[in-house]
Amino acid sequence: MTRLVPHGEPPAYFRFSGLAALGLPHVTTTRHFPGVSAPSEPTAPFTDEGRRALRGANLDGARLSYVKQVHGAEALPAPTGGGYAGVADVLTTTERGVPLAIFTADCLAITLWDSIARVLTVAHVGWRGTAKGATGAAVKAAVQAGARADQLHVAIAPSIGPCCYEVDEPVMRDFGRAHGRRAQAWFTPAREGHAMLDLWRANEALLADAGVDRAKIENPRLCTACHPDLLYSYRKGNRGRLVTVAALP
Repeated sequence: MTRLVPHGEPPAYFRFSGLAALGLPHVTTTRHFPGVSAPSEPTAPFTDEGRRALRGANLDGARLSYVKQVHGAEALPAPTGGGYAGVADVLTTTERGVPLAIFTADCLAITLWDSIARVLTVAHVGWRGTAKGATGAAVKAAVQAGARADQLHVAIAPSIGPCCYEVDEPVMRDFGRAHGRRAQAWFTPAREGHAMLDLWRANEALLADAGVDRAKIENPRLCTACHPDLLYSYRKGNRGRLVTVAALP
């Protein structure tokens, strides 16, 4: 059973029960985590206070690697020793102790880990990334680095749920062009010309298409828009950023 394990009161971050049991250092922050600044340029995304908090979770903020996220499907390797990697939405490493970071405020942060091949990939996936193939690109990047798709353990961080994510006809058309008739199953009709989009269901399906074992996908289905006291949601006007960070042990 997927379970988010809170740390602190109020919780500064969560861990996934499955990833934690397998020994992967990782966190998904809440709005109560200190010292976060979303990077739009190659500058340090955490203050000293934030880096100290990460050290408490066995993550070395000084070696952190991250990208400028652009809602696409490009994948990059993390630099040796960490640091700014460039413009992309998927980041991969095979180096121990180099934390990879994804910033979100409704989009999905997806962590993919092959504990046998020792490959770690993280991805930023919103509706545009889902339509552009970012999910499959993340699995491909992990496999190209030495992972096996069926060995990947995957976790989907808190993100906007189908309860709150209303989209319009252009989004539905883009999904239809990208994924065909099957995309209809990811929408529930709402008011005229609009539908509720289930990015969780869509990305779970796309991960399975890419060879991931569904039994190894953790998704707590915690909606950012439903929990403004705990999480940021761009749709709800909470313009802070959540961060999902993981590093190979």
